[in-house]
Amino acid sequence: MPRLIEFDTPRLRLRQWREDDLTPFANLNADPEVMAHFPAPLEYPASNALALRCQALIAERGWGFWAAELKESGQFIGFVGLHTPIAELPFAPCVEVGWRLARAHWGRGLASEAARAALTVGFERLELAEIVSFTALGNLRSQAVMERIGMHRTDEDFDHPAVPPGSPLRAHCLYRLDRGRWQQQPG
Repeated sequence: MPRLIEFDTPRLRLRQWREDDLTPFANLNADPEVMAHFPAPLEYPASNALALRCQALIAERGWGFWAAELKESGQFIGFVGLHTPIAELPFAPCVEVGWRLARAHWGRGLASEAARAALTVGFERLELAEIVSFTALGNLRSQAVMERIGMHRTDEDFDHPAVPPGSPLRAHCLYRLDRGRWQQQPG
């Protein structure tokens, strides 16, 4: 069984999921603004299933989409981390960096702070050669995070196979970052 990876950033703790994360996670997944770039908000059972899947993958591999909590208060605010997508993506196999935070915590640099730390885990501890990120074309907030953490948009826009045809959310953009470019970034 792999060793569990958990870590801190200046303001956050990235850790394994707990049962008491389920309700605040369901609340953020039910928020139409948080889920604006996904096909639909998640109902409570689907949200719980996602959290339990994240927990199981971390238990299995030692890493994944970690629960994110504020160090100061211990409050759960969402997830940030690394994941191997299961969808049949045109650039698979790959490892992605991703995040989903409660709206009350947007605009404070928390996603960027945690995603940078997740990249460090991916490149230094897991020795990944490349990490990707992707989102719907209209998700400018997430694209801004991708750029702040040093990722570069490619010309590989694609239709996400898990999004229904005809949906304005189907068209996605792809960002990439390889270990060499990451190592050249200023500290």
